Amino acid sequence: MHFTSDPRPGDGIVERDFTLGEIPGILWTPERVSAPVPLILLGHPGGLGRMHARLEARARQAAADGFAAATIELPGGGDRPRLRNLEAARADLRRALEAGEQVSADTLDRLVLPLVERAVPEWQTALDALLALPEIGGPVAYSGGVISIGVRLAVVEPRIVAAGLFAGSFVPRAMFDEARRVTIPLHVLLQWDDEGNDRQAALDLFDAFGSREKSLHANMGGHTGVPAFAGEDAARFFARHLR
Repeated sequence: MHFTSDPRPGDGIVERDFTLGEIPGILWTPERVSAPVPLILLGHPGGLGRMHARLEARARQAAADGFAAATIELPGGGDRPRLRNLEAARADLRRALEAGEQVSADTLDRLVLPLVERAVPEWQTALDALLALPEIGGPVAYSGGVISIGVRLAVVEPRIVAAGLFAGSFVPRAMFDEARRVTIPLHVLLQWDDEGNDRQAALDLFDAFGSREKSLHANMGGHTGVPAFAGEDAARFFARHLR
């Protein structure tokens, strides 16, 4: 890990850019840290530049609760090299949605599964580097982003003790089997009228999770209509499991 910017302090939080090999990322820490703090990994759908404001807002909430937050760019996202197969699958997805057609299982598999296979090891490598920093000590939680990535991380990464997931992306059927192996506490957010999401599939995925502690928070509105208080509910969930 190499930090590529000077610390940018402001209003209780310090932001630093870093790279992990070719992967860009951002770390946010509370402005005043007297001991190593827990960490929340901030997932997103790709494109750190366009997502920065929303990620920073989530990081500010984490810092206010005494936690560090970090994110990395997805494979093929932002300024990272494009992945031809993923781009072709995204084009097929857009064509189906614009035509009002059901998205095929093959398209979902080609779009999501390779992304999960590439992204999860990168998140684990980032976690290795982040936990080596003196200001971060764990425990660790995962928040948001592509839900299939969160599911895989919850299964394979024992350092993650809780996850807040957003049921706002398509899920291949293969991920349902993995969901049954998830045992950590889960806080799942669902926008009831999400125009780009299969509501029944989201409910079926929630039902499949093997966690003894799991809660589903459904709100009226579309994909971008998440109410402010939903973030407050998630913050209480993370505070309960990271402190």
